[in-house]
Amino acid sequence: MRTAAILPVKRFKDAKQRLRTHVSAELRAVLARAMVADVLDALARTPSIERVIVVSGEESLAQAASFRGAILVADDVESGQSAAVTRGVESARAAGAERVLCVPGDCPGIDADELEELLRAPAQAAREVVVVPDRHGTGTNGLLITPPDAIEPAFGEGSCARHLALARAAGVAVRIARPASLLLDVDTGADLDALRAHLLASPGAAAHTLAVLGAPAQRRPLASPA
Repeated sequence: MRTAAILPVKRFKDAKQRLRTHVSAELRAVLARAMVADVLDALARTPSIERVIVVSGEESLAQAASFRGAILVADDVESGQSAAVTRGVESARAAGAERVLCVPGDCPGIDADELEELLRAPAQAAREVVVVPDRHGTGTNGLLITPPDAIEPAFGEGSCARHLALARAAGVAVRIARPASLLLDVDTGADLDALRAHLLASPGAAAHTLAVLGAPAQRRPLASPA
């Protein structure tokens, strides 16, 4: 099944505002860039993902996305995650995608093998929604929609329950999946601590992010080659 991954990314200078009491503005931008790099690398290593679509107003992502085989859909307005994902879904449908996997840019520990397992799991029906909650069980860290227009994305506070309700209202088969590496996003200082602990216990995971957090790692940066 032709699968596109949708990755909405806020401009780095505006990213992770809820971390401002824990992390400086400069470091927040560097951290956001590193996390996106790790997510892009994981998506590129997932065999079942045919196309990666980054939706962002961050112009510096264009070459970096292209270098990893992804495309950038410009989002100059940046009117929210749901709107960005919708733009990505439209691009995916135009390219012939039969399903879309929506993931955030702040889950750097995401594991390609777990993504592949999620994508290869037998579908319950031709029309299906799979919701991956965050570690708190309230937000949505992954949304697999088959076909891409089965439901409209509705991210934000309480989005896990909202996506489940939208799928049921649309008469679409729905289930919850919990790939461990996709449960950890970063919104608060506590989230950052949980992510750091997880990455330090997972050799080889999210090297870009670990480098920013102070662990030794050497991987290519989120930039095009010279």
